[in-house]
Amino acid sequence: MSIHQVLVVDDEVGALTLIGIMLERGGFEVLKAQDAYDALNQLESTTPDLIILDVMMPGMDGIELCRRIRDGAAPPHTPVLILSARGDPEAVEQGMSAGADDYLSKPILHHDLITKVREMLSVES
Repeated sequence: MSIHQVLVVDDEVGALTLIGIMLERGGFEVLKAQDAYDALNQLESTTPDLIILDVMMPGMDGIELCRRIRDGAAPPHTPVLILSARGDPEAVEQGMSAGADDYLSKPILHHDLITKVREMLSVES
């Protein structure tokens, strides 16, 4: 079984580190980007199995990044999960309209994150 690679994009170093640790403990390889531009640069040379985005980031937000991913920055079948402190219906609708496959609110428990990622990747636990 190959290890699935997950790109996590979040401008908050603490959140990026915590999500990365959760995913690594769940058996995933983690790539990290601190902003949308870093993520787009990484997507030019790598193809992660899943992308996790924060919404509220300086410069380009996660919604716009999701649109760019869907416009060809990553293969069309790459699942995108938005993980954001904004959990209001309007934010969720914006994320889903931009092409996200799912939307979860922060903070998130380790088990819930790993379960969702495995579900999105169709990976057995």
